[in-house]
Amino acid sequence: MSDDFNTPAEVDPRLLEVLVCPVTRGPLTYDREAGELISAGAKLAYPIRDGVPIMLADEARALD
Repeated sequence: MSDDFNTPAEVDPRLLEVLVCPVTRGPLTYDREAGELISAGAKLAYPIRDGVPIMLADEARALD
């Protein structure tokens, strides 16, 4: 399930079905390796901390 750093092994697929980008209201994709939710439309990557997606634009990483 999780390691010593509280990194989730997976994000619940049902959660991914209801979450949208707060900037564009568009769909998100899950990047398992980076532990982020990606918004292609906004070119932002939202972090997942302790199994909780942080859906704040200020906390998101800009994608090139």
